[in-house]
Amino acid sequence: MEKQFNNKLIRNILAFIGGLCLFILVFNLVVMPWYVSGHEIKVPKVVGMNEAEAKRILVDNELEPIIGGERYDDRYSQGSIIFQKPYAGDVVKNGRRIFLYTCSSVPLVKVPALRGKFLRDAQLMLDKTELAVGDTHIVQSKSPKNFIIDQQYYEGTEVKKGTKINLTLSAGQNEGLKVPDLLGKTLSEAEKILIDSKLTVGKINYQTSFSLLPNTVIDQYPGKDAVVTEGTGIDIFVTRSISTPEDITGEQ
Repeated sequence: MEKQFNNKLIRNILAFIGGLCLFILVFNLVVMPWYVSGHEIKVPKVVGMNEAEAKRILVDNELEPIIGGERYDDRYSQGSIIFQKPYAGDVVKNGRRIFLYTCSSVPLVKVPALRGKFLRDAQLMLDKTELAVGDTHIVQSKSPKNFIIDQQYYEGTEVKKGTKINLTLSAGQNEGLKVPDLLGKTLSEAEKILIDSKLTVGKINYQTSFSLLPNTVIDQYPGKDAVVTEGTGIDIFVTRSISTPEDITGEQ
């Protein structure tokens, strides 16, 4: 009884293995070739057609048209297809994207490398390529003033003639300001000089003088030619008039 059961099990296993091998053989020799051949498409030629016609033909052939951009070519009319990829005649699967480039009405030029140059040099380079400087964005940087840190389009990007290229410029390093000489000036004159020098008036100290007119600057801190940053307050010492006995004796 046990022997009959084992023989039946072996026959079932062999039958299963045989059926599986037959299925694999049929799948590889019949199903797969039919599937592959039934989903391959030869790409039609659409170069020279207008955009609408090219798209229609590709869609009718179960392909997906994608407009990749514009290029200028004097052999074609404006808006017509001047380049396609995959190329005409290539065999692809259905649903494949076909990238198309249309003919621009204006010649395209390549954007030059502007990073690392100064604004004036960039203007000359753009003029030569019939481009122009667009908006400029100023940022703080250790680079010198008007040094180009970034540009809107990468070097080599094709754009239409006359395109304005936006630039990011360095504001330049703050190299410091020299303190002007205020001695002998009146208080109002000193205040104006400091404002014109991008500095501010710090603490005003009054001192009695017997020989100088009131509100005359007799000392300052920091002194002249000291290097400070923009907006620094400069303390000044000015004379005041003698009007009471306390001013003479110094008693309060």
